[in-house]
Amino acid sequence: MTRSLRVRAPASTAAAAYAHATVASGRTPWRLAHFCVVDLELSGLDPRTDEIISFAAVPIDAGRVIAGNAIYGLCRARHPLREESVLIHGIRTVDLADAPPIDEAIQPLIAIMTGRVLVAHVAWIETSFLAPVLRLQAVRLRKPILDTRELAQLLAVERGKRFAASSLGELARSLGLPVHRPHHALGDALTTAQVFVALATHLESYAPQTVRSLAHANRVRTALTYPASLDG
Repeated sequence: MTRSLRVRAPASTAAAAYAHATVASGRTPWRLAHFCVVDLELSGLDPRTDEIISFAAVPIDAGRVIAGNAIYGLCRARHPLREESVLIHGIRTVDLADAPPIDEAIQPLIAIMTGRVLVAHVAWIETSFLAPVLRLQAVRLRKPILDTRELAQLLAVERGKRFAASSLGELARSLGLPVHRPHHALGDALTTAQVFVALATHLESYAPQTVRSLAHANRVRTALTYPASLDG
């Protein structure tokens, strides 16, 4: 007797749309792709014990930041926020008392991410929290995922310079861009979006850029920094 495996259906209409939407292929020139820059504010950096308390997302179309379509939201905390966390982002436990729980709050974020390539600064932080939240919605975090820090490191290598920016704000200033309200999800998302467009534009002056080339910035940087031996 054959045993059939039951596949859990996405938990919401937004999750189902996200799971089945077409995302730009790796060959797509970056200016023709649709991106979504995401920033999260967290109660800490351990996804096993900490949680998302606020989020923001900014779409990018045709190489332009669509700030008017940005979204911002709060998520109700399951546990009281630690003082060191509050000192960073200024969000207190009481500020989240009327916010919806994460499974409800996350729906607008899932909707705006649908059909778009995800972009974040130091992306492993966002993905380590987003992935389990999406799994609870019975969907997987879509790839590719672009990291503005990795793009900045690649640009530094292309220019023959040492990468010196230690924060998103420093990176933005080094590119001549404004810094929007640090440690606030919407402010950081807007800053990251502008940084992404600037970095992709600068990298395009060295070679045509596609979704794949930007997603593989770390590999390209490693190849440029440590070229293969002629004898290898």
